[in-house]
Amino acid sequence: MTFQEIQARALEIRKQYEVVEIKKYGKRWTTEQIAEGLVGDVGDLMKLVQAKSGIRDIEHVDEKLSHELADCLWCIIVLSNEYGIDLEHEFLRTMNALEKRIQSKSTS
Repeated sequence: MTFQEIQARALEIRKQYEVVEIKKYGKRWTTEQIAEGLVGDVGDLMKLVQAKSGIRDIEHVDEKLSHELADCLWCIIVLSNEYGIDLEHEFLRTMNALEKRIQSKSTS
């Protein structure tokens, strides 16, 4: 699956959630509410990271970790779409900048 296909799938699921939100709350979630959801997901992710390092005891940690990472990615894709950010382009641009920074540090 390409990154564009992953994005399209994430946005398809977002549209389905919007229908549920409108039925349940009378309106779709705002970008702020989606970001708040991401913060909650990151908190859950941190607990699972702690479990992987032996600080917490969580059953089925690998399965839950995989799920939480996917949840976080979904939120990031949805937020980037809401803000009109070409996530693939920005990711590649950021990786190039990080690589240049690493290379400059290794040659100095």
